Amino acid sequence: MSHHSVIAAVDLGSNSFRLQVSRVVQGHPYTLDSLKESIRLAAGLQPDKTLTEEAQQRALNCLERFGERLRGIPRSAIRAVGTNTLRVAKNAGQFLERAESLLGVPIEIIAGQEEARLIFIGVTHSIPRRPGRRLVVDIGGGSTEFIIGRGFRPQRMESLYMGCVSYTQRYFPSGKVTAKTLRQAELAAQAELQVLNRNFQAGQWDHALGSSGTARALVELLEQNGFSGQGITTAGLAFLRERLLQAGDPRALNLAGMRPDRVPVLPGGLAIMGSVFQELGVEQMQTTDCGLREGVLYEMLGRLEHKDIRSATVRAFMTRYAVDEAQALRVQKTCLTLFRQAATPATLRQYGPYLGWAALLHEIGLSIAHSGYHRHSAYIVDNADMPGFSKQEQAILGGVVQAQRGRLTKVAERIVNREGWLMVCCLRLAVLLHRDRCAIALPRLRLSAQEQGLALTVSARWLARNTLGQANLQTEVRHWEAMGITLKILPYGASGAPES
Repeated sequence: MSHHSVIAAVDLGSNSFRLQVSRVVQGHPYTLDSLKESIRLAAGLQPDKTLTEEAQQRALNCLERFGERLRGIPRSAIRAVGTNTLRVAKNAGQFLERAESLLGVPIEIIAGQEEARLIFIGVTHSIPRRPGRRLVVDIGGGSTEFIIGRGFRPQRMESLYMGCVSYTQRYFPSGKVTAKTLRQAELAAQAELQVLNRNFQAGQWDHALGSSGTARALVELLEQNGFSGQGITTAGLAFLRERLLQAGDPRALNLAGMRPDRVPVLPGGLAIMGSVFQELGVEQMQTTDCGLREGVLYEMLGRLEHKDIRSATVRAFMTRYAVDEAQALRVQKTCLTLFRQAATPATLRQYGPYLGWAALLHEIGLSIAHSGYHRHSAYIVDNADMPGFSKQEQAILGGVVQAQRGRLTKVAERIVNREGWLMVCCLRLAVLLHRDRCAIALPRLRLSAQEQGLALTVSARWLARNTLGQANLQTEVRHWEAMGITLKILPYGASGAPES
């Protein structure tokens, strides 16, 4: 990624969509402009887990406006991420096609733990450092993230499927709040939180911090109604709970600081926050408006400076699954050499890193079993929490890893474009050529893209001396024929060409 003086982050949350444009000064982002719209995307999630057309249209109208603001900023300087509602919506794929065309950049769907990691990065880079362990709680529209960390490093991360929009819709669908419905929402949240008790309760952290919309909305209400300077407290939450029950409807709540965009989701957010205090033993919580989008910006800066967390994640996975590093590096070197020969410069920039990571991870499934190890490897890559990677990026890696051997027809639905097939071919050829797992020099190789497929030119002398290797290459040709793709094996030196 090239250097940029202006970068932008787009956060497609389950309640609000946010855009932040920042100027980069000495490695830190300084806000130039920010936009926020309350979309309440989670409110459009139907029982069958599909998004209503109405909710999609609200989102698309917003993203069209965001896209106008982003004009003139290079695509490589913009990162857009989607969270819980887009993680669970069955028709998210169709929505994303329309959304990306309006926004002008790809939208990455990030896993819950990845969202938690980015929130912690955004929070800790945006507030003064203090000693001890910090608990960060981010109540979003569809999920709530919990992180314990020290300094800039998150140590424990969890994401629970409860948010201010989803809980308000589930327990207060008419907007009316009674003691019974509020208690039902609180009990549901407490049941979810029980899984965190052991690792997140008081004693595991030194101070608590609430990030983003719900926490800031609650603290504004408290500060403007007599709880000044204390942040969110147990007494403050009890006060808000009592006033909400007296009003019976958040729209009738006569409190200073009641913002219109927060009225529809206050009951759900309050129920969750009160349960967090009770279950985790929180007595006081400071707040910050920073969170996911700041984390995305700082992550982008890391990639700009070649400090990509994704590379560290791949290395950690290699260690965790006891990968034969020498073999992985041999395969990586060969497949990237072939990819550089056949790919366009744009394809190389966009997909080269993924192919390199796939090569390093292609044998992690051996830790489970040799038989079908490529499927085990793909399963791990598809489903593990991989810091720095979006779900789409994990799908790219998983598809290439799964396709490294065997019949291509079994993975055809996972490889969606010509670039993907080129990545698969490079990895398959590298795995095949390094089947002996020895540190010996390979023959002269040249991979070229042709109109109907690919052509691999190999030393004729090597082919004559390695009958098993030649047979393996011919088997590979037949695998590609089954897909309707031509892979030619052409010898160097067979027709007067210089021999290697």
